[in-house]
Amino acid sequence: MKWLRRPSWFALLLTVAGALLFIRLGVWQLHRADEKEAILRRYAAAETAAPRDFAAVAAKPPVDSYARVKVQGEYIADRLYLLDNPRHDQRGGVEVYVPFRPQGGDRLLMVDLGFLPGNGTHEPPQLPALPTGAQWLQGLYMPPPGVGFEMGGDALARQTRWPKTTVYFDLPQVAADLRSAVYPQVLALDDDPAAIYVREHTIDFSAMPPARHRAYAFQWFTFAVAAVVILLVLHRRRPMKPSDRS
Repeated sequence: MKWLRRPSWFALLLTVAGALLFIRLGVWQLHRADEKEAILRRYAAAETAAPRDFAAVAAKPPVDSYARVKVQGEYIADRLYLLDNPRHDQRGGVEVYVPFRPQGGDRLLMVDLGFLPGNGTHEPPQLPALPTGAQWLQGLYMPPPGVGFEMGGDALARQTRWPKTTVYFDLPQVAADLRSAVYPQVLALDDDPAAIYVREHTIDFSAMPPARHRAYAFQWFTFAVAAVVILLVLHRRRPMKPSDRS
């Protein structure tokens, strides 16, 4: 190519390495988008599936899908946990969790009762009494809310009154607080029109939905193309001026 000067090995290696890195990052973003879309499809399928026996699911939990289950047992009604101000239509309020002792189970199951809007004060909303005795529950057996970077240590251990409030719902901390083993996932109850709780359980990808991953992938692929274009522009032969030919 007569219009292109031969680039140095350093410039060539730098461009190739940069372009390959950008392409790799773009492909990774596409994979993340596909993974999240698959999770959303599995979640939607579980919501409409027939409930399975909880003991069978807990003994062999599905690795790549959610399970809709039914379970019999009793609430431990005096041990409520309030997840303070979860993301829910940008409203203040609490997500309420309670331990549940499954019949024949060897550990406690944390049940997500649902969301209660705030009352405009710093005090938690009034919690309705839970039913006593044996109960049949039905819902999605799913991972607990994600735990971010927690500052200040275990807030549950420092509280002596119930219900206890936390900004991170961490199952190992809950287990230590209850002094009992707990199942590694939680039961998000099905919606009930008669319940005071708002039960709109979704997988929260609002911070990074699949579409945003694809947008970042396009951005990384654009950087790869730009790296090659910059190399070509910097090493393009300039046309000779008439004065240079004389």
